[in-house]
Amino acid sequence: MAFDWQPVWLTLKLAGTTTLMLLIIGTPIAWWLARTRSWYKQVLAAVVALPLVLPPTVLGFYLLILLSPKGVGGQLTQALGLGTLPFTFSGLVFASVLYSLPFVVQPLQNAFEALGRRPIEVAATLRASPWDRFMTVVIPLARPGFLTAAVLSFAHTVGEFGVVLMIGGNIPGETKVLSVAIYDYVETQEYDQAHLLAAGMLAFSFLVLMTLYVVNGRLNRSHQP
Repeated sequence: MAFDWQPVWLTLKLAGTTTLMLLIIGTPIAWWLARTRSWYKQVLAAVVALPLVLPPTVLGFYLLILLSPKGVGGQLTQALGLGTLPFTFSGLVFASVLYSLPFVVQPLQNAFEALGRRPIEVAATLRASPWDRFMTVVIPLARPGFLTAAVLSFAHTVGEFGVVLMIGGNIPGETKVLSVAIYDYVETQEYDQAHLLAAGMLAFSFLVLMTLYVVNGRLNRSHQP
């Protein structure tokens, strides 16, 4: 039986799109959490971290209800001319962004908090604008945090199962990602194909973690006096 590459490419596309969107969305959230002293900081932090403790099928179920044609989200997307998101690639991206949000926000928040206020205050005395301070001071100093966030988000999206199965189903070429394909092969007792995909994901996960540790170690050493 020929190897089906569709789930592989679809998974890489989903992980890449999700990671890019999460870096765009998660960076301002992490910056606000790192800088604010507001009393509801802990509330937002708890909401962001909720996917860490919530069963994926629970999140997927409520997203399915929310985004259904009769749900609030579904009615909104239909009014905007976007149709409904369940059982589409766009729905997978939306669900993956919510499910992997803490894997981006928390590393970035930790990196921003570790910077302290002094580098930013020094840049302010040199008349750098808030945007310049962030782009030329914060981002370079927080590179390990951005790397960790991007790698964890990508790897976590690749390994998703419960959420993507609930919100995307099992549509070849549209929503059938690697984890769902493995489940499908096991269910039909095609263990050779399942083993091939599972072994590939195991090797990928190990290489991702090794790369993360090595690169982060080098970046941290380069920042030491």
